[in-house]
Amino acid sequence: MDATERNRAVVLVDGEDRETGRAEKLWAHRNGGVRHRAFSVFLWNGKGECLLQRRAAGKYHFPGLWTNACCSHPGPGETAAEAASRRLREELGLEGVELRERFVFEYRAESKETGLWEWEVDHVLDGTWDGDPGSLKVHPDEVDGVRWASPAAIDAELAKGGAEFTPWFREVWRRGNAGGALGGR
Repeated sequence: MDATERNRAVVLVDGEDRETGRAEKLWAHRNGGVRHRAFSVFLWNGKGECLLQRRAAGKYHFPGLWTNACCSHPGPGETAAEAASRRLREELGLEGVELRERFVFEYRAESKETGLWEWEVDHVLDGTWDGDPGSLKVHPDEVDGVRWASPAAIDAELAKGGAEFTPWFREVWRRGNAGGALGGR
């Protein structure tokens, strides 16, 4: 993560996702975390496969784990959809993907490797992209790999414990499947 992204302000929120303030991104993830707004993007192809990315080994928390296409935080004055489009471009080189917000949920998780925390009100968005993951212009400080995976393959990996996936991915997958809220399912 470059200095600009590390020092980006996040929007602090209450349990109803109402803005309560702003904080430096890394600060909001220390000492048990402070509740803030986030987003997670799921991309699907025409076969119903989900695009997964492996977080770069140098990420400040949850490095090397598989997760959804991209995730981050809206900045002050930025909607989740605007921030999601920005991060798709910055992390994967993708532009023009139409995104839909599917649901919002709150979660907390600690990264044992780094001692940092997530305490986020996460806006889950999804969209369609039918490209070849090898054609993506991935940012090496953000992404170590990308692949398509069928829902059945993801279910099988998660059934083995899911330790190779980020905690928010596991929670979104569970919630999305329970209510049919993920677009590719």
